[in-house]
Amino acid sequence: MIFFKISNHTQNMLVLFLKGIAMGAANKIPGVSGGFIAFILGFYEKLIHSLKNINYNAFSRLFKKGIKSFSDYINGSFLIFIFLGVIFSYFSVSLLLDYLLDNYETELFGVFFGLILGSLLIIANDEKEFNYKTITALFVGLSLGLAISFLKILPENDNLLFVFFCGIISVSGMTIPGLSGSFLLIILGNYSLLLVDSVNSIYYTVKDIIQLNFDFLNDTERIHLLKIILVFTLGSVTGLVLFSNLLSYLLNKHKQITNFLIIGFITGSLRTIWPWKTKFFETLENGEKIYNSAGNPIIKDYEFFIPNFNLIGTWLVLLFIFLGILLVVFLGKYGEKKNE
Repeated sequence: MIFFKISNHTQNMLVLFLKGIAMGAANKIPGVSGGFIAFILGFYEKLIHSLKNINYNAFSRLFKKGIKSFSDYINGSFLIFIFLGVIFSYFSVSLLLDYLLDNYETELFGVFFGLILGSLLIIANDEKEFNYKTITALFVGLSLGLAISFLKILPENDNLLFVFFCGIISVSGMTIPGLSGSFLLIILGNYSLLLVDSVNSIYYTVKDIIQLNFDFLNDTERIHLLKIILVFTLGSVTGLVLFSNLLSYLLNKHKQITNFLIIGFITGSLRTIWPWKTKFFETLENGEKIYNSAGNPIIKDYEFFIPNFNLIGTWLVLLFIFLGILLVVFLGKYGEKKNE
């Protein structure tokens, strides 16, 4: 029997790829952020500082000293495998999450609620520096998180300038723990347009090109969606540059205050991931639901409620919350061992 030994470098790259998949999956869940996953898995600061280094100096190195100097400057191998995981997730794990959101939404939100709750307990236990500055930061973060969770949902808008703005806002979920890009897209009315319709248009276009079928060039709806995803991507890149530079500065100059701000923000945004909620949909005068182009009913608002503890289903969701807490504790212990 032949045993294959995987080198440490290969193992590290595989772990980065899996972390990217986790980030991408989290970005798909309304109320959860990829930045939060980076935060609890211990590579948040490295991600922010690496993204911040994608600047004029980096490209100057690329043209003057070559690709290796450019890659070393921006921590290229780290970013490549993280974002390969994120991209892979959108076309694999995200499809499973779509199914779970359609059929087991309350249970799925229970798991993520447990993940966030467990993470807060661990992070708060690690932070000992309580003073008026950190307590103020905690309160500001808590207030902002709660305020965002109470925002009303806007109608869908495919104006390209607005789509560019959505790109800037949505990518905040990858850089700011607790700020869910997908939830913000729901608030902005463009979740289905940008994370369902447009992503699907890329999939079908790639499939058509592989099959040498170029009929999509005459499909005005497909071309429109491809323009939208291009503008959305440009907005996302712009947002990455803006947020990564801002957060890198804050983590370098005011790390303790920034951490407490993040803890407060995550705590305030817990409301958005509360498993028990009722959806209200846009309807016509006769009461029929209004559907978007993806065939999904358009959500108008949410109403959160306390569950009935006499129901077995409630205890099942509580079990999923507990499993989420256990998972994040396990990840925390694993991270500690890796750092020893």
